[in-house]
This record gives sequence, C-alpha cells and structure tokens, in this order.
Amino acid sequence: MKQQSEVKSLKEGKFVIIDDEPCQIVSVQHSKPGKHGAAKARVDAIGLFDGSKRSIVQPVDAKIYVPIVERKNAQVISIAGNMAQLMDTADYSTFELEIPEDLQGKINQGEEVQYMAAMGKLKFSIRQ
Repeated sequence: MKQQSEVKSLKEGKFVIIDDEPCQIVSVQHSKPGKHGAAKARVDAIGLFDGSKRSIVQPVDAKIYVPIVERKNAQVISIAGNMAQLMDTADYSTFELEIPEDLQGKINQGEEVQYMAAMGKLKFSIRQ
C-alpha cells in the first residue's frame, strides 16, 4: 500500500518509493529556485529489501508516493536451513522468510521476532 506526499515534506529516516521499490531516506537536499525555475530537492535513499542506493531529483511541489511500512511481531515456528517459518501474533497467519546472514544462529525456534511489511514484501526488522 502507498500514499501520496509532497517532496518538500520528506525527511531523513522516512520512507519513499523510488523505481517501484520502498526505500528509507538517507539525505534530502533542497536547492533554491532560479530566475525561471522552481526549487528542486535531491533525495538519496537505500532500498529496504535490496539494499541498493537510489536517488531522485524532483521539484519540491511535486507529488511522490510514500509506502506504508508496518512493523509486526511474529513467533518462529520452525527453522530449516536459512529459512524460518513464522506465525503472525496478530492474525495467526503463517509465512516463510529467509534469515539474513547477520541473524544466522541468533533466531531460535519459539522466539518472538519483529518483521517489516511493505508493498507485499516481508523482511526481518532490527531496529537501531
């Protein structure tokens, strides 16, 4: 799911959709308007699910899509290799997620973990 927002309202740490991929904003730079032009903003962001760096330059009054990112809790039902089967604690739905390299061995069966859901994609979420 996504909603529209103006480019001038974007801030670091918020989320934005660039190239149909939800991204977290790393930096926002505004330029002053010229004699015949509008002020522009450069938004640098990192993809939530693929980790690649993306940037866009848009007029500050332009509309841009912002993803609705939900952080949810789930219980680990089973672990098979690098895949974990999880059950959402709110609606009891089950699904599988790949365990990232940095979390290998840290996630145990029966534990409650946090995951992130945005635009139909899921990922383990570690808040910093």
